[in-house]
Formats: sequence, C-alpha cells, structure tokens
Amino acid sequence: MKSVITLIIITALLTTGNLMAKEIELTSPDKNITVSIQLKDKISYSVSYSGELLLEECYLGMQIGNEHPGENPRLIRERRQQKDENLSPVIPLKNATIQDQYNQLVLTFKGNYAVEFRAYNDGVAYRFITDKKGDSEVMGEDFAIHFPGEYLAHMQQPGGFKTAYEEPYSHIETAIWKSEDRMAVLPMLIDTKKGYKILISESDLSDYPHIFLKGTGGNGMNAVFPKVPLEFGEDGDRSLKIVKEASYIARTKGKRSYPWRYFVITDDDKKLMENSMTYKLATKNQLEDISWIKPGQVSWEWWNGATPYGEDVNFVSGYNLDTYKYYIDFASGFGIPYIIMDEGWAKSTRDPYTPNPKVDVHELIRYGKEKNVGIVLWLTWLTVENNFELFRVFEEWGVKGVKIDFMDRSDQWMVNFYERVAKEAAKHHLFVDFHGSFKPSGLEYAYPNVLSYEGVRGMEQMGGCTPNNSLYFPFIRNAVGPMDYTPGAMLSMQPESYMSRRPNSASIGTRAYQMALFVVFESGLQMLADNPTLYYRNRECAEFITQVPTVWDETRVLEAKAGEYAIVAKRKDDRWFIGGITNNSERERHFKISLDFLPENVDLTMTAFEDGVNAAHQAMDYRKSEKKVKKDEKITVKMVRNGGWVAVIQ
Repeated sequence: MKSVITLIIITALLTTGNLMAKEIELTSPDKNITVSIQLKDKISYSVSYSGELLLEECYLGMQIGNEHPGENPRLIRERRQQKDENLSPVIPLKNATIQDQYNQLVLTFKGNYAVEFRAYNDGVAYRFITDKKGDSEVMGEDFAIHFPGEYLAHMQQPGGFKTAYEEPYSHIETAIWKSEDRMAVLPMLIDTKKGYKILISESDLSDYPHIFLKGTGGNGMNAVFPKVPLEFGEDGDRSLKIVKEASYIARTKGKRSYPWRYFVITDDDKKLMENSMTYKLATKNQLEDISWIKPGQVSWEWWNGATPYGEDVNFVSGYNLDTYKYYIDFASGFGIPYIIMDEGWAKSTRDPYTPNPKVDVHELIRYGKEKNVGIVLWLTWLTVENNFELFRVFEEWGVKGVKIDFMDRSDQWMVNFYERVAKEAAKHHLFVDFHGSFKPSGLEYAYPNVLSYEGVRGMEQMGGCTPNNSLYFPFIRNAVGPMDYTPGAMLSMQPESYMSRRPNSASIGTRAYQMALFVVFESGLQMLADNPTLYYRNRECAEFITQVPTVWDETRVLEAKAGEYAIVAKRKDDRWFIGGITNNSERERHFKISLDFLPENVDLTMTAFEDGVNAAHQAMDYRKSEKKVKKDEKITVKMVRNGGWVAVIQ
C-alpha cells in the first residue's frame, strides 16, 4: 500500500511539473523568424523560418563551480524590448551605416542568472548573463543544437585545440558526424537542404575561450572548449607548450555577460555575405581617439621571397636595406600606404629591440616617412608577450602597426592576450594584424585598431589554396569579420598545370580572379602579396587593384551561391567597384547584372577586366575593356572555371 501511495505522489509531482512547463515565443521584427523557448528540465529552444522548422529541441546551459545554470530553470521574470537604430562602424568593411533592428527577450531565473535572446530579421542570438559575487570557475557550457533532418555542414576540422584555423573545408552530412570524429571550429555553415542556410558563430568574446563543436552522430552537435593552461614549457622561438591545464575552461568575474552564440538564417545566400551580425552583437568602440587608425593596402615581401629583379634592380635583392627601399618606392609610386617587414628585420626573433644591421629599420622608417609609406613589423606572439614594452618603443621609432603570428590557440589565456595586445597597441597608436589566429569574434569592433585576422586557408598555402575552397569564404569565414587572405598574385595557373615555389610564387585561379578578390574579400589591411617587379610588368592590373578601397560606404551582393560563385558591388564615395569570382566549374558562367544601383542622369565609364578567351587553360589571359554605362542597364559578366571579373564605374 505504501509503494502505491508513493507512486501516486511521484505521478502527481511529474504531472504538476509538466503543467508548469512554460513555452515562450520571440519573433523577428519582420515576423519571419520565430524562436520557441521551452522551460522544462532544461532551457531549450526551436527556431522556424516562415513556418519551416530549422532547429529543434536545442538546449543551452552552463556549469559554474557546483551550479548548473539552465538546469531545472525557475523563471522569475521576463522582459521584452524592441530596438531599431543605425550604427556606424569605425572601420566600415561593408556599409558606413548598419541598421540594428531586433526584438529582445531577457529571461531572469532563480540562481542569479539570465538568458538574453534576440531575434533579427536575418537571425537569432542568445547569451548568458550572471550576477554572482566574486570570481567564477566555468567548468563547461552546453551549446547543444539539433536538426529536424539530415543537413550538410561546411566546416573546418582541426586535429585538436592547437590550430592556426587554416584547414580546408570539410563537407559532412550531420547524420554521420560522430562524437569521436574530428571536432570543428566556428564559423560553420549549415545547408538545411530546404532552401535555407544557417551560419553559426559567436561575438563579444572576452575573458573566455573560443567554442569548438563536436557531432553527436544523430543530426546534432554540442560545444567543447579548451581548458585554461596553468603551466607552459619551451617549444622553440615561436611558441610555448602547455604542460598543465586546469579543470575549468575559464576563471572569470561572477558578474558579467558571456559571449553571444548566433545563427544567421536566410533563404538567400546573398544575405550571408551582407550580414553584419558579429558587429551588431559586439561591444562597440572603446577608444576615444580613432583619428590615427588608417586602414589600407600593404605591400608584403615574404610571399614573393623579397626578390625584385630586372633592369632597375642594381643590387642583390633579399632581406636587406636596398630591397626594402625598393618596396617603399614601389608602394609610394602606387599610393600604397604601408609595407610589411616580415621575419628577418630583427637581429633575433626573440629580441624586438635590436634591428638586423643589414636591414636598418630606423633608416627605413625615416625613408618611408619621406615617401609617405608606413612600416609594419612582424613578430611572434611569444616575443610580444615577453616584451610588452615594445609597443611604446615602436611608437617612439615611428612604426605604424604590427603583424603578430603563431598564436595557434584560443583558450581563455590566449583570448585575453589578444585583448591585452589590442589595448596596449592602441595606447601607442599602433594597429594590429593577427596571423596564426582564430576568427574575428568582436574584439575588432571594441578596439578598431585591430584591422585584420588571418585564420583562413589563404595564399600562403600555395597549391593548397584553391578556388573550390576559397569560394566558401565570402559565406563563412569572411562573413564573420575581416580576413587576411593575402591576395594579389600575378602568376596565375589552372590547377592541372600548377607549379610554384618561392620566389616565383603563383596562385590557382585566373588573373581576373585574383584582381576581383580585392573587391570581394574584406580586410582593413589588404595585402599585395606579389613581387613589385611583376606589378610593374603588369602595370594596368596593378593600377587597378591599388585603387580598390579597403573600407566602403555601401555593399550590394548581386549574385551568390555558397561554394560556387559570388558577385558583389561596393561603393566608396561616388565610385562603384564590382567583383566576381567562381569555382572550378565544368562550364563557363554567364550572368546578366543590372546596374540599377547607379545614380540617375550621370555620365559614367566602366573599366573592366575579364577572363580572356584562353583563360580556362592559360589562366593569365585576360581582357581589359572600357565603355559608357548608365543606370538600369544590364551588363554581361562572364567567368571561366576558377575565374573572375572585376570593374570600376566612375
């Protein structure tokens, strides 16, 4: 009898619990996106677009010390807010003005924590907020998502938490991605096979590790994080080896907001390229004086081996004073504001204060100032960490920026290193380009002196950098922030004939493809990776790419299909640039492009570079043309395999 009574009580309690389960909805301003939040034993949610279920029974949670925010949630209050305002990025990579319109829901729970949801017209985001005394040790975080069917995931899969984020994309069905398989980094693009795409990433990352994802083998995935390193050992001149880790992923303030986890959701691939979700969710500019931050192009010597040659090179080229003066002269002649001096400018990699006497950095800074060309210096992160006074010293020298390399980690310690660098560099009026780096996650908006990040399989990979892989960048990697891909090759080849070794570095893709990258790809510090000699010998191409801005007033994506092709129009002042690139398609692609974005009743000239008649085999073949155009006219864009098309209208 006693067991029967017990069973009745348990059943009653379960029934009561089910009746107490609460469902809350949040919709986007245009009503297309709906987030359905369920409060049961966990905080779970589903997301629909125009009534189509895209994410189902996802859940979120944290483990902070012995507490588990998100488990058995007890809702205290909910607060809603609508917002619609225009924002102006300090470094406008897409648009000078961005509309920030969303509906917000903040759910506050017993246990001194809250979860904030936002629904935008192009996606959904959420973050945890805690209000605890002292410091907290975060043991883990649940970012568990589940799909209602078999989707296709486009993602980078490193061999572990130590990664330069340069792996090629894998394309894996979500039903077969198992927990024992390689994990993936963000950003990740999900093809729902229902006409919708979902871009997953994070923003406003501070004092917390980057997120990695593992498959479940059942159309789902969950987060994993690198733990906090406690002890380091020597690992050469460029890095340190982690020899001891904590049991937690972060030790941080108990009163704080955590990084945003976001999904850009669209039925049009153009919207992936046009999205500004990382910026909209990031902490805005923290610097009072931004007048000294000057984005622009930069000539780079490493990719081409610092080996100019020809009748005007009457010195032995290499990493020496005469060669760098030649690069400065080249940059000055084409209006390029910077040159980078890569490894070798210092006498020792570990000592940033003693220049290589063969190079004479001080003379080059003086000479560059005379020619209106600034100097950017390369460093390993370990050298920076061991010599944090170098920012003050470099400002005194007259250096304009630093390129910091080989971080190859994204644990809490390393995330904090990036922020310490950004703050200290800004204090001394130096901009930063992070190489060997993780993806942009909002720091570049809080500290806009961070002009670019690598974290991409760019042209440094030579034959490992193919258009088939790079055609995903506008929709994944570059869709979350600036990307230092290092374009600008003048030796162009199709993949079956590819041969390349420095100093005669070459790229896969046509000449027009390389030129178009300067319009399609976004970076506050855009490289010209090739030899000045080849730019001089291909002057009309060099004159075009060196007039392409790195910041824009307006961006319109004209044609787009992730992994296959992208055509975009961008305006700076009264000039429009159009760039198009395509993958290794079996057939030539043709597009009819409307020029309806042009102003009315203005006489305009379009100068275009397109793939030549033989470019499908001889990739350096291109044709230059010039014609009068007007608003509402349609033009034909033709691209061969691994090809491109680029133009300026003015």
